[in-house]
Amino acid sequence: MRSAKPNDISKHLVWEAYRSVKANGGASGVDKETIEAFEVRLKDNLYRVWNRMVSGSYFPPPVKAVPIPKKAGGTRILGVPTVSDRIAQTVVKKILEPILEPVFDPDSFGYRPGKSAHDAIAVTRQRCWHYDWVVEFDIKGLFDHIDHGRLMKALRHHCTINWVLLYVERWLKAPLQQRDGELVPRDMGTPQGGVISPLLANLFLHYAFDGWVRRTMPGVPFCRYADDELLHCKSRRQAEWVMAQITHRFKECGLEINSEKSRIVYCKDKNRQEEHEAVSFDFLGFTFGPRRCVSESHGVHPNFLPAISRASMKALNREIRSWHVQLKNDKTLTDLSNMFNAKLRGWFGYDGRFYPSGLRRIWRNVNGYLVRWVRRKYKRFSRHKRRARQYLRWLAQTNPKLFVHWELGCFS
Repeated sequence: MRSAKPNDISKHLVWEAYRSVKANGGASGVDKETIEAFEVRLKDNLYRVWNRMVSGSYFPPPVKAVPIPKKAGGTRILGVPTVSDRIAQTVVKKILEPILEPVFDPDSFGYRPGKSAHDAIAVTRQRCWHYDWVVEFDIKGLFDHIDHGRLMKALRHHCTINWVLLYVERWLKAPLQQRDGELVPRDMGTPQGGVISPLLANLFLHYAFDGWVRRTMPGVPFCRYADDELLHCKSRRQAEWVMAQITHRFKECGLEINSEKSRIVYCKDKNRQEEHEAVSFDFLGFTFGPRRCVSESHGVHPNFLPAISRASMKALNREIRSWHVQLKNDKTLTDLSNMFNAKLRGWFGYDGRFYPSGLRRIWRNVNGYLVRWVRRKYKRFSRHKRRARQYLRWLAQTNPKLFVHWELGCFS
């Protein structure tokens, strides 16, 4: 007779978790095992993960510390679990997510099924038209400072599955391994980069922020995408009061507001002309601010709208520069399209969603590199920049579907 395992975890669930991890890709962890290497003995490796999880003997290995650059400068530490650990975390996520999703607030958008950054931006855009003031704030190192006790208390309130609670607690305590091999113990925080971490952070912030705002400030709308948060206020006085309240609230929860990145912003447009030192703010790669708008009823006028942020613009231009398009004179135009157009289309889909003209500088930059490619590829244009630009314009007009910005009519 087959002996019963203490934890009820199906092999099919582990298989589905593996498929999710494979689809998401990612680097190797401390064991240096890639997804491809894991798949060499796929059946045995998946069985090992399943067997340890169902028996209660699964202990997560250390998380690899990987510094990554921030858009605004500096670095943040990403915690990269092993492939096996990502699969185990995905198993738990697939159990926990349906339990916690109904609990979360409708105005929480980050890392949730059926919700996106564009949804958060659209809601914020609408509210900026109806509320004059925005409280913009930043939490110092949220993922590094989440209180384990408070988080586990919230989790136990909604989840009674013992093996899920056991493994979440083990993941919270798994040490961080530095590049030199040093193991750094953790008594707070959840590694940014872990599969389960965004879900746990959402749960923590649901109680630390979302539910608290609903309870104590019912007339103040908010929008949260993971740890990016905004509140909308009717007056400057209300905004100052709200800023003081949230600063105190996060201290109570063991977190700290970054005063250098937190401020009160005035949503200035054609109907709101009060003077204030801050009339724009960044949110999810977009800058909200007064922009030229054209409408049938009002003609040309300023409106408060989102467009690609300066930091995002710099990041895209850095990536374009890294492609070295001008050096690829062994490639055809079709080759270049196959190499880069999917990326350009993705930028248009995300960064150009709300104010497409904000990407004009990006398209001009791409065309500039293509002109340099023309001059290196064809000797007759090597000393004639103007003629090379005219030739590229002709190419764009005769092959508009090769690049997304050519389809939009951006030739120069």
